Amino acid sequence: MSGLIELRRVSKAFGATLVLDEVSCGLAPGEIVSLLGPSGCGKSTLLRIAAGLDRDYQGGVQLDPQLERVAGNGIGVVFQEPRLMPWLSVAQNVGFADGWSAEDKWVQQLLRDVGLQGRGDALSKQLSGGQAQRVAIARALYGKPRVLLLDEPFSAVDAFTRMKLQDLVADLAVRYGIAVLLVTHDLDEAFYLSDRVLILGGTPSRLQRELAVPLARPRDRRSPQLAQLRGEALTELYQSHAL
Repeated sequence: MSGLIELRRVSKAFGATLVLDEVSCGLAPGEIVSLLGPSGCGKSTLLRIAAGLDRDYQGGVQLDPQLERVAGNGIGVVFQEPRLMPWLSVAQNVGFADGWSAEDKWVQQLLRDVGLQGRGDALSKQLSGGQAQRVAIARALYGKPRVLLLDEPFSAVDAFTRMKLQDLVADLAVRYGIAVLLVTHDLDEAFYLSDRVLILGGTPSRLQRELAVPLARPRDRRSPQLAQLRGEALTELYQSHAL
């Protein structure tokens, strides 16, 4: 297979309600892909299925054999809430997968890379929302994954912090050579970060459209090409929401 993750005709129901209907998509090495769609369309559910956190579905999920050979399946996940353990320090939260006995050099490198150098001894209550989410990103990278799955990770922070975190994710994806699948409601975020944007919509949700973003990085947020793509996506979202 050419992709790191391939979802094939995935369908998901909650009780008698079908939420996802035969959705197929994939994630290639080094690629950033965003999932867009109205609230309740199943974006986060699809992400959980890709992560292996939800196994009650129809269809198939195929992982690259290299992912399957990595401890923890080579996939890191960052949720909407940082979900830090308040009784642990920042460094202990990052290295929690090793039972708190963190690899000091690796933890400290991750903290430097997410902009939290010198904050390893701090507790979560001493952090801002943006800092807490940086810890969550470092924790997701601790296991050296090849894929990072992000479920609306910046929705609770202010606009300026959100832009800083977007740049951080773009930089880390290149630095560590990881692929990223991002769930977001933010059109600016999706097209600024992504190589491809997938739009879900309808009832039940299906893949309505895929938009490629053939722009070099770093990108200009004011780019007319990005504005045009956002306009196309907005039209598609409006139409699919009316279905």
